[in-house]
This record gives sequence, C-alpha cells and structure tokens, in this order.
Amino acid sequence: MDVPATGAPSGGSDGQAAWNRFERDRTLRALRARWRTASLAAGWRFPSDWGLPEVDAVCAAVIKNGRVAPAEMAETALAGLGRARAAAGAGLAETLADLAALHAVLADPDAVDGFLAPDVDSTPSRLLRVTALAWADVATDQLVNTEVTEPLTGLPTAAYLRTRLSELYRQARRDERPVAEAHTLLVVSMDFSSVAGWPRLTGMILVADALKQVFDGGESVASIGPSVAGALVPKDVRLASSGVALRRALNDRLSVDAQLRDTGRPQISAVRLPATYDLACDLLGTLARS
Repeated sequence: MDVPATGAPSGGSDGQAAWNRFERDRTLRALRARWRTASLAAGWRFPSDWGLPEVDAVCAAVIKNGRVAPAEMAETALAGLGRARAAAGAGLAETLADLAALHAVLADPDAVDGFLAPDVDSTPSRLLRVTALAWADVATDQLVNTEVTEPLTGLPTAAYLRTRLSELYRQARRDERPVAEAHTLLVVSMDFSSVAGWPRLTGMILVADALKQVFDGGESVASIGPSVAGALVPKDVRLASSGVALRRALNDRLSVDAQLRDTGRPQISAVRLPATYDLACDLLGTLARS
C-alpha cells in the first residue's frame, strides 16, 4: 500500500539539516512579504526602496527554530535598520511606521492577508527608542559630516551633485540663459522591490560601474538615492549615443546575475532641469526615492 510521505526527508542528520534550512528560509520569506505588505498599506511611499539587507537581518533575528519570535528579539538588528533607513533618506515618521507594521505582523501571525492596522502608539516604547536613536545618529552625522563619495558605489553623493548644480545655475544666471539649454540630468532608476539582501547592493555597484565607463569625459556622475544614480551631462550631439551606450553597458553587467536579470530593464530617462536651483534640489529629493 502506498503511504504519502510526511515529516522531514530521509537522509539522517544531513537531510534533517537541509530540511531545517528550507523551513527557515520559507518562514523568512513569508515574514518579509507580510511585513512589506503591511508597511506599504501603512503608507510607505516608495515600494522600490523598502527592501534593504537590514530588513533581512531583522527577519532573521526574529526567526528562532523555524518560529517567529517577538520583535524584542531583534533590537540590535532594528538599530541597524534604523541607521540604514536614515542613510537611504527615509524620514523618522516613515521609519517608525515601518517598525509598527513589523510589530503588527508579529503580534497577529494569523493575519496572512496583510490587512493589519499598524499603530506606532501601540509599538513597545523600547523598540521605538532603539530604532529612533539609531536613525537620529545617522541623520545627525549626515548634517555634520557629509561624505563627498558614497562608499558602496564609489560615486560622488547627491550633496556633490547639488554643489555642481549650484555652480551651473550661477553661471547660467550670469550668462542670462536657462541651465536646461546646455545641460540635462540623465537618470538611471532600478526597481529592486523583488530583490532581497546583498544582490540589491551588487546591482547599484554595477550601475555605478556602467555610468563611470560611459561618462568618463568630465561629466558629473553621482549617486542620487538607494536605487537611483545619474549623470549631469551637456546637451550635445553625443547625448543620444551616450544613452544607447549606457543601456548596453547596464544590460551587459546586470545580465550576469540571475536575480538582477529578473528585476527588469533599468529605467533610463533624460530629466529636464528646472528654472531655479531650489527647484533642482527638490527634484533630486524626489528622484532619490522614485
């Protein structure tokens, strides 16, 4: 008589270990998906920049023996997430709402459809304090000690790009012509919403490498946001061919990794610079989290 297989697979301790890893990975993926759904429902504005390696670290911290533990088990990981959110440009209110979404998911494991009501006020004060202090450490440091180069990609930061734009707008004012007549902002946006962990960071390293290869003649290339980079380039006869070369370089690099290959084509757009420097800075802020 045929009997359906149940329980862990055969194979002794090795088979049991493999089964345990499979179950843990499945639980991690399920928790991450439920947290993301709850966070988006709670008002997370930019789905493509929600997933960070620190998100996976928090999920791993609350998975114990294949079961989901309370969020208090992840205080160290939550501090890392708070720092990462600040570095990526997320505000404190949005960061704490994301924490409340996690707490709601852990508090109601049966709500598998994501229809939860995250409430910051009901989140344990210790978790709020740990996350908020970590967020504030990075936010304060960014005000006091802004780096010129982003360590991950080696690209200049958005602060550098704002400085470069300031120079162009002063020159345009002196020459009595719009900045948009002579320059444009070529922007590369990646949708990493389906990518978890370090492949997301690898993707931005490859994007930076492609930009530096194509724009190697004095153009201002910079990191604009967690999944956005760009180049401030002259409007000349080489602009169209540079765009084609950039797309080819991006496709060549991203196609070598299966996870990155499945994220879809990079979005490359030529963005017209606005009339004033202040509006240009607002534009960069919007692009950073697009």
